[in-house]
Amino acid sequence: MGLRFETATPDGRTLDVFVDGPEGAIPLLFHNGTPSSGQLYAPFAEPASQRGLRMVSFSRAGYGGSTRNPGRSVADVVPDVSAVLVELGAERFCTLGWSGGGPHALACAALLPERLIGAATVGALAPYGAEGLDWMAGMGQENIQAFGAAVADPAALEQFIAAVASEFATVTSTEVAASLGNLVSDVDHAAISGEAAAWLADVFRESVRNGIWGWYDDELALVQPWGFDVSEINVPVAVWQGSQDRMTPFAHGEWLAAAIPGANAHLLPERGHLSLGVGSFGLLIDDLLSLAPV
Repeated sequence: MGLRFETATPDGRTLDVFVDGPEGAIPLLFHNGTPSSGQLYAPFAEPASQRGLRMVSFSRAGYGGSTRNPGRSVADVVPDVSAVLVELGAERFCTLGWSGGGPHALACAALLPERLIGAATVGALAPYGAEGLDWMAGMGQENIQAFGAAVADPAALEQFIAAVASEFATVTSTEVAASLGNLVSDVDHAAISGEAAAWLADVFRESVRNGIWGWYDDELALVQPWGFDVSEINVPVAVWQGSQDRMTPFAHGEWLAAAIPGANAHLLPERGHLSLGVGSFGLLIDDLLSLAPV
């Protein structure tokens, strides 16, 4: 049975934390996407536990029950991660970031190298303005609208998110695929069913339970300077990316794999954004542990 609790940050905010797995085991800290919250998915927690890891996640600032941190950068997740590790009594950890959580996992790799054993990203975005990358090319229309507004007009971003959030606030498992619109490829549609669809619906509802600001702050943080340089990462990193991904285009994974020193790249033609994580989580953990044994 998983645990849910609150922990305080050094600047006086509160984080909503979720934990599942053997007490005292090395945490596998999961950074969920955008929008998101910290609820854990049992088919992710189970393979982590089977491999001797403790699955940990938290709702990023402004999502769910976590206090907002206005103007946060991607790098600002690191003090929050440290606060969660202190609460758990963990000296070292592994991390995995999916989608918009990928840059936050990379922040841990760049800024907590003395504590991080290794990191993996799944369908992660590259930095906005990355040299040689047409950043929005290949994205679904919804992401082009959201990120375009984040770059050009934060007021328009607020209006866009507010409209979508009203649907996410009550979305059901049978409505999740449709709610994602043009962002979902055929292979990802097939992955959104049963327990996975129920989990995504829970995550989306929780993400906007206390307003849109976690989502809004995430979007802005992703298109602004992250607060670190991925080329300076010196811990083991695996980069997973599917070519049938309309949320994070394949070129982002290619760029990250080339930019992160020593990155172990898995650039897969048959996978999408959701199908890669939902269908391969045990494989992702095995690969991470092969790069960075605990």
